[in-house]
Amino acid sequence: MDKELLEIRKKIFLTAYSASIAHIASAFSIVEILYTLYLKKILKYDSKNPTWSERDLFILSKGHGSLALYTILCKSGFFDEEVLKTFSKPGSYLGGEPCIPKIPGVEASTGSLGHGLSIGIGMALAKKLDNKENKVYVLLGDGECQEGTIWEAVMSAAQYKLNNLVAIIDNNKLQKMDTIEKVMGIKSWKDTFKSFNWEVREVDGHNINELEEALTKPNDGDKPLVIIANTIKGKGVSIAQNNPKWHWKLPNKKELKVFMEELNINEEEISLCKKPI
Repeated sequence: MDKELLEIRKKIFLTAYSASIAHIASAFSIVEILYTLYLKKILKYDSKNPTWSERDLFILSKGHGSLALYTILCKSGFFDEEVLKTFSKPGSYLGGEPCIPKIPGVEASTGSLGHGLSIGIGMALAKKLDNKENKVYVLLGDGECQEGTIWEAVMSAAQYKLNNLVAIIDNNKLQKMDTIEKVMGIKSWKDTFKSFNWEVREVDGHNINELEEALTKPNDGDKPLVIIANTIKGKGVSIAQNNPKWHWKLPNKKELKVFMEELNINEEEISLCKKPI
């Protein structure tokens, strides 16, 4: 599994490097979360029939982590690798942030932070009204949780008893310029969500077993569920880990050597990144 996760991060980086654009660190922090949802089959889906009526729904509210989602969707069979290679290139439908309706497996356009949870609540409420058992999963950034619309949504989910809704917080404790604590004084999300009558589970967001257990354990009654996944921004590359400057950055020549060494990338693979598709 460690080798497989390394290969996913490697593919994310090579795709970003080829496009000369991406939020690499934000994608690296959510690899295990998406791996568990899709490749451990927590999420109910049919990659050959993305609009299957019995599917669960997933929303990447922190849309700037899109490359992790695209890579996992590719690996799950929603589209092939040649499509992934077009990321952020002219004519591609794989932009810097997920967008409907062209990308198979993408349920909502996101990137303007703070709205994914509200969209997910609408979907979860619709499933309830239709007596459907499908679940709705929404992956939030911890910095994104400073948006006011998040808390309007949090109140609504509890009020409507949406126990078919699962929010996952990528709790990497960093945002664009600094730590979450320094910017907004937030030390923990646990008590806040509990005060809004949500069920709260906290896990190591890079531990597949913990994630799988938290995602499969039945809900406590009619409460919506939030999983606080403690992660490391830039996970997998030493110079990017827990470093705010890597929120939006590609490596220079010296830094590139570190990425290549730690992600097991060879010279040929790097040279291919800059060739026309």
